Amino acid sequence: MISCQTVINIMEKLAPRKLAMEWDNPGLAVGDFAGKISKILVALTVTPEVVHHAAQNGFDMIISHHPMIFKPIKALRKDLPLGKMVYEAVKHDITIYSAHTNLDIAQEGVSEVLARVLELEDVRVLKQTTEEPLKKIVVFVPRGYEDVVRNAMGEAGAGFIGNYSHCSFNIEGKGTFKPEKGAKPFIGEEGKLEKVDEVRIETIAPESLVRKVINAMLKVHPYEEVAYDIYPLENTGNIFGLGRVGNLKKSVSLKSLCETVKLRLSAAYVRVTGELDKEISTVAVCGGAGGDLISAASFAGADVLITGDVKYHDAVDAKAFDLAIIDAGHFSTENLVLPALAHYLEREIQLLGEKVDIEVYKDEEPFKIM
Repeated sequence: MISCQTVINIMEKLAPRKLAMEWDNPGLAVGDFAGKISKILVALTVTPEVVHHAAQNGFDMIISHHPMIFKPIKALRKDLPLGKMVYEAVKHDITIYSAHTNLDIAQEGVSEVLARVLELEDVRVLKQTTEEPLKKIVVFVPRGYEDVVRNAMGEAGAGFIGNYSHCSFNIEGKGTFKPEKGAKPFIGEEGKLEKVDEVRIETIAPESLVRKVINAMLKVHPYEEVAYDIYPLENTGNIFGLGRVGNLKKSVSLKSLCETVKLRLSAAYVRVTGELDKEISTVAVCGGAGGDLISAASFAGADVLITGDVKYHDAVDAKAFDLAIIDAGHFSTENLVLPALAHYLEREIQLLGEKVDIEVYKDEEPFKIM
């Protein structure tokens, strides 16, 4: 059993709330941060059926993709669906939390999972929404301790450049200090100026990991008072955004890709625009409703956009861009993130030495083909 706050910390490590679009409403909707969690139900949407299932099966928490409370509400009536869900959740002490556009945008979020399921290569962000700043961290370490300090910082996430980790630059020099009254120096004596052989270690870290890196460094650094600097950088940091674009291992016809999408996404149907014999090699994807990414997909060089909830005028615009569209539905392009999310939660909770039961709610596409 762990606290609700711990579960939220794990979720926001994957999908920080700051990534969410300003019109969105992710986060804690029902419950409190101090609540105790032993059983989690992961669902795409909070529906009366989902809440009832949680209540009947002893779940303490529902984690959904779509926020249960999206628009401002003026009343909570038990005779209406939203009020009924809130009352039942409160009655059974069920916490409800959502990660919406922040999970769409996250590096391991909805569209990333969609791209992986379709086995796209050279995957990149389709439409950038934000960039995480990078910081340079500099610390001064007595000679002989540089390896342990450098490794601790690297293990905490510092020094990642492309596919390389633990990157740093090291310069040897002289450090000076005079321990004053009350000091307990690792090297030197009270009241005496000391000159010590030291190593200046420079590395980089994304802004979100700076505090973690500093804490890891302080734990292993031998000095009582550690001298370190943090500098802002103009270098490009981690890119976050909506959708993904990548390449197929080998080009296929649009018709063949439609069949692959149906199979991989377990979709009951797809809608398609474009010539079915069109050759497809570069694919843009966006889980949920991605019709507003048509121009971005075209400018990214995509031959097709795979998404859901495409409107008539979106399809007309896509035709003008000579961009094919495969509309596999909102449900099918997002539901596939749930098993990945459940696996992530299980792994992170186990790393804390805790055990929480996690279940994925088995929902189905709301539309039927007649």
